[in-house]
Amino acid sequence: MPILALENVSKSFGALKVADAISFSLDDGEALGVIGPNGAGKSTLFNLITGNIRVDAGTITFAGDDVTRQPPMARCLAGVGRTFQIPQPFEKLTVFENLLVGASFGSRKAERDVGDRCADILVETGLIDRANQPAGTLGLLQRKRLELARALATDPKVLLLDEIAGGLTEGECHQLVETIRAVHRRGVSVIWIEHVLHALTSVVSRLVVLNFGRVIGVGDPQTIMASKEVREIYLGIDV
Repeated sequence: MPILALENVSKSFGALKVADAISFSLDDGEALGVIGPNGAGKSTLFNLITGNIRVDAGTITFAGDDVTRQPPMARCLAGVGRTFQIPQPFEKLTVFENLLVGASFGSRKAERDVGDRCADILVETGLIDRANQPAGTLGLLQRKRLELARALATDPKVLLLDEIAGGLTEGECHQLVETIRAVHRRGVSVIWIEHVLHALTSVVSRLVVLNFGRVIGVGDPQTIMASKEVREIYLGIDV
């Protein structure tokens, strides 16, 4: 049974349809990539999955339960974790304190009960040496790592990554990909929106292609990127 499934999910803002009968599923332990041009509805898709935007039609199933009408907090507690394109940590708090907030919020446990887990996540994400550093003083790569760490602190079953490699150098991107691989290897299912295709395809086994809120292709990366329609729409190549 898929851990996450969307069936005919639709959403409109007035006359603008941002999600048009979207259907796909994510298997437990799978890493799935989402690509598409700017404005295709990728971040809106994540907002629908997390409950930050309510669907107009269709159903969203998570771990066998219909979560279509559940609020964001309930989905977070159930195991949906997310990063955002632009990291916005609590800048005056330390890196460790940022994780404590995420872990307490995502589990409804006291801070004293999640401290050890937060320390483990800092090791996993390469931030342990920055634990006592104010988050506002971090560079871009470390902010991206903290964004990932805060999402992991909620103990997700499914991790939604929203363009986490954007703006990084080649070397920084490689470091972050290795961390994401390690997270995936320990059993966390992943849906990753990304424009840095070589980073994305080094982790995911399938791609979903969005355009104007519609799914125009689902399949293995090689087949998808060889598609005439995908190359014309996503890559801007006249085939």
